[in-house]
Amino acid sequence: MSLTSKLKNIHFLSLMGTGGMSVLTFFFTAILYRSLNIKEIGIWFFFQTSLSFLDTFRQGFLTTAFIKFYSGSTKERGKEVIGSTWIIASIITLVMVVINLPLLFFLNYFTDESLNYFFKYFSLNLVCSLPMIIAMCITQSELRFDRLLYIKVVQVTLLIFVVLGLIFFKQNNLQNLMMANVFATATTSLFTIITGWSGIRMFFSKSKSCIKELFNFGKYTVGTSISSNLFGITDTFIINFMLGPSAIAVYNLGRRLMEVVEIPIRSFVATALPSLSKAYNDNDKSEVIKIMKKYIGIITIGLIPALIIAIIFVDFALGIIGGGQYQGTPEGEMAANVFRLSALFALLYPADRFMSVTLDAIHMPQINFMKVIVMLVLSIAADFVGIGIFGNVYGIVIASIVPTTVAILISKHYIQKDYLRFSLLNSYNSGFNELKLIWLNFFKKKSKTTRF
Repeated sequence: MSLTSKLKNIHFLSLMGTGGMSVLTFFFTAILYRSLNIKEIGIWFFFQTSLSFLDTFRQGFLTTAFIKFYSGSTKERGKEVIGSTWIIASIITLVMVVINLPLLFFLNYFTDESLNYFFKYFSLNLVCSLPMIIAMCITQSELRFDRLLYIKVVQVTLLIFVVLGLIFFKQNNLQNLMMANVFATATTSLFTIITGWSGIRMFFSKSKSCIKELFNFGKYTVGTSISSNLFGITDTFIINFMLGPSAIAVYNLGRRLMEVVEIPIRSFVATALPSLSKAYNDNDKSEVIKIMKKYIGIITIGLIPALIIAIIFVDFALGIIGGGQYQGTPEGEMAANVFRLSALFALLYPADRFMSVTLDAIHMPQINFMKVIVMLVLSIAADFVGIGIFGNVYGIVIASIVPTTVAILISKHYIQKDYLRFSLLNSYNSGFNELKLIWLNFFKKKSKTTRF
C-alpha cells in the first residue's frame, strides 16, 4: 500500500469514527429530549459539559505528549511511555477525586441542582473512565482508528440501551441516568482492559525521566485541548447561573447541529499532528506552513456547502432531535437562531484549531497555554456583556467571536516569528485549489473507468 493510500485510509477511518459517533450522539440526544423535561435536560448537559471539561484537562495533558513520545519509538521505549502515562493519569485523577470528596458532605448546602449532581457524580465518572482514556491515547498514537471507534461505540451504545431500558420500565430520571452513564463508562474501560488495549500491563514500566518529559510537555499542550472546550464550559456555567437550566437545554439544542463543523475538524486534527511533527523534525519550515495552510483551507472551504444546507434545513433537523414539542415555539425558534449564528462564526474554527496544533508541533505549547488564559478572560467578559445587552442566549453566541478572533491573531503572530509569513486568505485559496484538484482527479479517474 502506498503512503498516499495509507494516509487516505487513516483520514477515512478517523472521519468515519467521528461521524459514526455523532450519529449515535444525535440519536441519544433525541431520546433525552423526548423522555426528560427541559429543566432536567439542562441539568444533564451542565453535568456533561463540566465533566467533559475536566476530562479534557486530563486528556489534554496526556494525548499530545503521548503521541509525541510514543510514535516511532522502540518497543521498550513504548512500554516506558505507556507506564509513565498511566502514572500521570492516575495522579491527575486522584487529585481531582481528593478535591471532590469533601464536597460530598456538603451537597445539601448547594441549592443549585446542576452543581449538586455534578459534585455527586463527576469523581465516579473520572475513575471509571481512566483505562478507557489511556486506551484511546494508545490507539490514536498507533493510528488504530478502528479500535478507537470500537471503544467509543461500545460506550455510547451501552448508554443508549440502558436508557431505553429505563424508559421501558418507566424508571428514567436524572438519578438513574447518571448511574447509567457510570455503568457504560466502567464497562467500556473493562472492555479495553480485557482486550489489552489499555496497556495496564505496562503500568510498572514507567521511569522518572519519562514521567518528567511527559509532564513538562503536557503542562503546556493541555492548553490546545482546553481551548476547543473553553467556550462550552464558560458558556454553560454563565447560562446556568444567569438564565437557568432551561436556557441550557435551548442553547444545547441549537448547538447540537454544530457537529457538522466538529466532525471534520476533530477528524483531521487527529491526523494533522503527525504530519506537522514530521515536517518539524525534518526542519522543513516551508512544509510545516504548507501543511497547516492546506488543512485550514480545505476544511474551511469544505464546510461552506455543508453549513448552507444545515442552515436551510435547521428547523427540520431540530424537530428530529428535539421532537415536535419544540416546533413553532419560542424555544424552538431561539434554538434554530443559535445554530444559524454559530454556523457563521464557525468558519473561523479551522484556523484557530489547526494553528493551535501547529504551535504544539513546532514545540511552542507554552504559547497555547498563554493563549488559553487570554481566551478564558475574554470569553467570560464577552459573555457577561452579551447577556447584558441581549438578555438571552443570543448574547452568548455573538460574544464567542471575540476570543476566537484574538486567539487566531496570537497564534499567527508567534508562528510567523520563526516561520514563513502567511495569510488566511492565501490559506483559503490554497484549500480551494486543493479541493478543485481532488475534484478534477476524481472525475478524470471516473471517466477512464467508464471508458473501459
